Amino acid sequence: MTSHQLAQLNIALPIEPLTSPRLAGFVAALDEINALADAAPGFVWRLQTEDGDATAVRAFDDDRLIVNMSVWTSLDALADYAYRSGHVRVLRRRKEWFEAMGEAYQVLWWVPAGQLPTMADAEQRLTHLRTHGPTEYAFTFRTPFPAPAGAAPASAAPASAAPAAPTAQDDWFCPA
Repeated sequence: MTSHQLAQLNIALPIEPLTSPRLAGFVAALDEINALADAAPGFVWRLQTEDGDATAVRAFDDDRLIVNMSVWTSLDALADYAYRSGHVRVLRRRKEWFEAMGEAYQVLWWVPAGQLPTMADAEQRLTHLRTHGPTEYAFTFRTPFPAPAGAAPASAAPASAAPAAPTAQDDWFCPA
């Protein structure tokens, strides 16, 4: 068991309301993609309403934005789901459904294992990333940071060993 897990937030601005015919493909894919995430190795939790997704969650003082927030056991587990699973098929269509964002729309950060992030925390992390760039507090796939040092399992490296920084891989970047 590790002392930290990876939280992620991504936001999107639909080009039209989710009820429009133009967004029908995205809406139709939600259940499948959410089920894929739920079953993915390393998946811990995702933000959702009673409807099973988070499209009704409002954040950033903009009712048009939709959010996706989840927790994973590791950066690799999230990357495998996001960029090496059936999720890629939907990700490639992002430009059909969402406005291009002029600033960061995804942020990653470490949370203590078992702690769920709040929307307020996620907003703060994305704002920090937009203001300061990637740091240990808020980072990206392209510039990842290792989990904070903490209570490591007995079989782990000695406390004096510095944690290895994750290395971004070429297939971790949005294919859209």
